[in-house]
Amino acid sequence: MEYIEKLWTLILNFSPQILTALAILIIGLFLIRIVTKLSRKMMKKSGVDVTLQKFLSNLVGWTLKILLFVVVISKLGIETTSFAAILAAAGLAIGLALQGSLANFAGGVLIMIFKPIKIGDLIEAQGEIGVVKEIEIFTTKLTGLSNKEIIIPNGSLSNGNIVNYTTEGTRRVDLVFGVGYDSDIKKTKEVLLNVLTSHPMVLQDPAPTVNVSELADSSINFAVRPWCNTDDYWTVFFDVTENTKEALDAAGIEIPYPHQVEIRKEG
Repeated sequence: MEYIEKLWTLILNFSPQILTALAILIIGLFLIRIVTKLSRKMMKKSGVDVTLQKFLSNLVGWTLKILLFVVVISKLGIETTSFAAILAAAGLAIGLALQGSLANFAGGVLIMIFKPIKIGDLIEAQGEIGVVKEIEIFTTKLTGLSNKEIIIPNGSLSNGNIVNYTTEGTRRVDLVFGVGYDSDIKKTKEVLLNVLTSHPMVLQDPAPTVNVSELADSSINFAVRPWCNTDDYWTVFFDVTENTKEALDAAGIEIPYPHQVEIRKEG
């Protein structure tokens, strides 16, 4: 009975502080939600990048929540100085345990600041090729060429080589076609150039080029280099390959292929 009375007395003594802290917590969380929404709207009006909007609004929200937590515990009578020391020690321990995650976080910040890539870019990084779907704080998501989702840690992404195929707006399609040694080089170049210039998606500036690249063992190889808009790359690649075969056949120009010779032994 004595313990119950002491507990009740303690509750009565601390109830104003508890109620005040609870009120501050509820009102604070409500205000933080409003502030984060307003900050996101302001960044949207200012034309800030979509990915950076999400990152900064999350950063603002978590910073305000930490400050709110400190205010709430101070209202409960807990010494904030000792709590700060405990929090710093815990932060150091967590930081050592989560070095990889912190590296990914730092990589995400670097990507958002320097913007080597943006959503919608076709990139090649860490041995993967895909379109950037989302840049998050710790990872970047790509949509692969076969519609598979690829997730790359931002730490590795920011420290490795990135090939961005979208930035320049145009790409060169590198193709090689071989013809027989009996073929006329000038005629072959005319046929190949005609295939390129007649395709509607091949750009005329920069102009497409056709040059002899190699005198191989069984063929004369031509380097065929059309330019196109980035979005038209694969269409041009496949169309030119198919149209070249048809044009060479129509011109009577042989594309060499391995022949099997049957040897009969007379007995």
